[in-house]
Amino acid sequence: MAKLSRLITAVLRLAVAGAAAAAAIIMVTSHETTSFFGIEMEAKYSYTPSFIFFVVAFAVGFAYSLLVILVRPGSTASRLVLLSDVVVGMLLAGAVAATGAIADVGKNGNEHAGWLPICPQVRAYCVHVEGALIAGFVSLLIHFLSIMYSLHAVAEPLCCSH
Repeated sequence: MAKLSRLITAVLRLAVAGAAAAAAIIMVTSHETTSFFGIEMEAKYSYTPSFIFFVVAFAVGFAYSLLVILVRPGSTASRLVLLSDVVVGMLLAGAVAATGAIADVGKNGNEHAGWLPICPQVRAYCVHVEGALIAGFVSLLIHFLSIMYSLHAVAEPLCCSH
């Protein structure tokens, strides 16, 4: 049973790492240059602070998920890992939320503020950002499942032993 638990945990961690790496790589490769009314416009992830935050957060999530595989389930460190999992989950959720908000403004603009949407001019850039958001959300979802499984693995011996 312990080997199965360790295998499930490792698979979940590797899935989180893969999706987090994909999210960060897709965002980093989002770049497009276009001409708009004779003015050249360049769109890059590095021009938007929330997109930079997204890349850093998912790079951290990637590295963390790989490092945590080395921790033995049931050890004292595994309880610390559970706490760290929640913190990393909040970091990833914040990154997805911030990036999603800015991406929505880029796609739809903001009529009340007078901001026009930019996605009609830089479609490839917006598609990359959307892809990064999807990969980020998948990573966040798998990370959440990993937290739930780890919580179950840590709490089961506590509540079931008499």
